[in-house]
Amino acid sequence: MEKPPKNQGQPDAKEVTRDLASRIASAKRERDLEDNRALRDDPGQMTGLARGLRIGTEFIAAILVGTGFGYLIDLGLGTSPWGLLIMFLVGFAAGILNVTRVVAQMNQASPPPSAPAGEDEKKIDDV
Repeated sequence: MEKPPKNQGQPDAKEVTRDLASRIASAKRERDLEDNRALRDDPGQMTGLARGLRIGTEFIAAILVGTGFGYLIDLGLGTSPWGLLIMFLVGFAAGILNVTRVVAQMNQASPPPSAPAGEDEKKIDDV
């Protein structure tokens, strides 16, 4: 009589290892895709500190660039201090425009907070 094989009905160890390795690789790819998607979709979810630093940086950078150009104009044309003063004011105005643009962009990226349940009904009744 023939002896039945030792692994009768059980998969080979190499097949199990290969299957496990392919499932692990598949799970890693899915997790990486999800992480990349989360990073790509997350710019609107900034902390308060990050928002404040970005707004402040935009404002200060515009003022410094305008002032720098004014200083260079004064050096080149010899109009000291008028080029510096005028370009400082232009930089200040550009800073204000940058801040309003950034705030509008941040507000558009984050959804408005929802009212607690029942608040809408009170507003309708009051009108």
